[in-house]
Amino acid sequence: MKRVCTHLRWIGLGMGLAVSAGSLAQACDLALVLAVDVSGSVDPQEYRIQMDGLAEALRDGIVAEALVDAQAWLTLVQWTGSSRQQTSISWAQMTTFDAVEAFAERVTQEPLLWRNYSTAIGEALHYSLASFDDIPDCRRKVIDVSGDGSSNEGLSPRDMHAALNAEKVTVNAVVIETDGEDLTGYFWENVITGEGAFVMTANGFADYPDRIRRKLQRETVRQLSDLDKGHLDLR
Repeated sequence: MKRVCTHLRWIGLGMGLAVSAGSLAQACDLALVLAVDVSGSVDPQEYRIQMDGLAEALRDGIVAEALVDAQAWLTLVQWTGSSRQQTSISWAQMTTFDAVEAFAERVTQEPLLWRNYSTAIGEALHYSLASFDDIPDCRRKVIDVSGDGSSNEGLSPRDMHAALNAEKVTVNAVVIETDGEDLTGYFWENVITGEGAFVMTANGFADYPDRIRRKLQRETVRQLSDLDKGHLDLR
């Protein structure tokens, strides 16, 4: 009888380990807020370029596979002036390639919410930070900001850095240079923060689709080893 009980305990332990391993396999590695600038400097055609470019970036094989492997959570936020930030697509977990495709398809269908308002980057960061409370905790939390201008209303983006760092949230950016201003330098100094934070520059809206694809590749495959990354063109 003692031998049978011992055997059953080993079976129970083995089942417990299997359940634990399965839970770890399903754990979220990445929560990603896609925060898109829709301020007055972004016309409907430029907005469409952003949305279609973002959708195609999500469909990129490297990005889609990394999102599924990470069991990532995604949400899409449109933002402009101080009182205008809104979740266009609620948090969804990328458990399968079909889930990634469904999210990408929704991105292509989202209408432009506002026109002719200011640029409140700090307010967009504040709104995006609060949104992480709506999902289970993930190992990495990232806000992906796209913008074509410096902040000119509301909270300074730098004023949000302490709160973001306290929650271990990384802010990366795609900067759309359109008028000769050193917007890339501004985002490096004032907007991005957190471990490994970076800025990627698009030279005009036409360059945005390629830049956002490369940016998402770099964000989503960070869990790979440096050797693995060396085989990817993420410049």
